[in-house]
Amino acid sequence: MLKHLRRSYAVAIVLLVLAAPRGVPHLVAATQPCEIDGVERIVAVGDVHGAYDRFVAILRSAEIIDERLQWTAGKTHLVQLGDVVDRGPDSRKALDLLRRLEGDAPRAGGQVHMLLGNHEVARMLGDLRFVVPGEYAAFMTTDSEAIRQRFVETVPPGARDQVLKETALGLVEMRLAFGREGVYGKWLRTLPAVVKINGVLFVHGGISPAVEGLSCSVINDTVRQDLTVNLDKTRAAPLKTLTAREDGPLWYRGLAQQPETFAPEVSDILSKQQARMIVIGHTVVQEGRISVRFGGTVMQIDTGMQPAYTPTGRASALEISHGVFTAIYEDRRDALAVGAKELAARPRGCVSAAECTAEPPARTLSSR
Repeated sequence: MLKHLRRSYAVAIVLLVLAAPRGVPHLVAATQPCEIDGVERIVAVGDVHGAYDRFVAILRSAEIIDERLQWTAGKTHLVQLGDVVDRGPDSRKALDLLRRLEGDAPRAGGQVHMLLGNHEVARMLGDLRFVVPGEYAAFMTTDSEAIRQRFVETVPPGARDQVLKETALGLVEMRLAFGREGVYGKWLRTLPAVVKINGVLFVHGGISPAVEGLSCSVINDTVRQDLTVNLDKTRAAPLKTLTAREDGPLWYRGLAQQPETFAPEVSDILSKQQARMIVIGHTVVQEGRISVRFGGTVMQIDTGMQPAYTPTGRASALEISHGVFTAIYEDRRDALAVGAKELAARPRGCVSAAECTAEPPARTLSSR
């Protein structure tokens, strides 16, 4: 039946152009450099999965926004590691908030870096397996019933009853919104997969040994091409693309799942990436707290924000301020022992303990 839906999609676009979302500013992010230095404060947040209320709460706890949802973080760089959509009902609200903050932050000297996750990619490729009813409902209008009926009429008569049952109200509008020219699809296709700030690499899934030799600019350019000029090829054979293969930056789980004996490979990855640390989401930390791995060179920050998916999870944010690492939760802040002395002593390009000969300075981690 999915075949009928895909075949009908192009026809539906022609029929339903007037049904595209209205009233939301169409912000298209300019391509940003993927390596940034000299940032005093970074706040990173992992997978949201439609948990809008918890997302807002953790942004407030991290002093990114105020009670009116206005940017209050000054020159802070906010990094959101992808997977805003799927599994929870309020993903559209979370996307709209990020899009607005992306425009507001630069006026205060800050910046928002929303990275692509595998679920944003799945949505753009038409994979709706993890969409929940509330996400379709967010796209419903008074015209949705008529729009669905016109969509159903584009499939062969014998399949219409089944397609009608499988097409929720709002589904067609959502598909349009995440298409190449849709209000969300066009914006998402401008976003990076990786960004490196002050030598810390942020990525949704991780960097695997298979792609460790690719620079952040090559990764971002390749993913963007997979989702734009090469979209048809990506849909035909997704597992052959950097964007959708299991060892690609959006899907790889090795940095979260490999044992600590994988540390030499992690050191090689850092060396090839010219990075001091990698921060990842994608794989939920079952303890519900930010996890430090491989001697402080990998940080895992998906703590299960969406309660319907992870009942024991919670919202969290990672703050990196003047080299001090702090885990932020709604009810507390924890100083993180992440090998900070070693990290602070590493000059750029010095990414393993053996290469770092400088005596690390004494320091105290803040737990404000």
